[in-house]
Amino acid sequence: MEQSFKRVAVVGCGLMGASWASLFLAHGIDVQAHDPASNSEDRLRHFVGHALAQLRELGRTGQGQLRFTPDLSQALENVDQATFDAVHAVLARAVDERNLDATLLPELLDSDLDWRLQTHLRLSTHRPAVGRFILLVKRRLLLPLTRWLFEYSQENFRRQDRLNRVLFACIEELAIENARLRQALGARSDTP
Repeated sequence: MEQSFKRVAVVGCGLMGASWASLFLAHGIDVQAHDPASNSEDRLRHFVGHALAQLRELGRTGQGQLRFTPDLSQALENVDQATFDAVHAVLARAVDERNLDATLLPELLDSDLDWRLQTHLRLSTHRPAVGRFILLVKRRLLLPLTRWLFEYSQENFRRQDRLNRVLFACIEELAIENARLRQALGARSDTP
């Protein structure tokens, strides 16, 4: 991973924030973390300890430093505005243009043909006497019923995936807007 930055801020240390913090640390990037929840620092350090052990097994041996602060403004000091703006532009494009793949890595957008289930089925039998009858039942009754159930389930999974993507895009946009409002509120409280 080639990077031009040495330090990042992670605001929110739940599962996603702790995962990102672990990944950054494993790549040798210092992390300044913030979460207002009680006991969040202990939970973060516990999660990061386990995650870093697993990442080291995968060959990620960076030695980034983890710092935790309960003060949001301290966590965001020295934030690179250009980086923030670039991230916001990607997330805004995902929301504004309804481009659900805008936040995905390009290598994840390749053709998904390799990942599709193979639905063709070759039926055979080893029973000489009743085998033809069993194959007839399988072909005329069970196979159409199974295909219908598969297609019905697949369509519901597609709908749920679309709904999940839209909800996550909304949550991302709300998080950005919340960060902006906190920053604006912090700037107002600093002004006499």
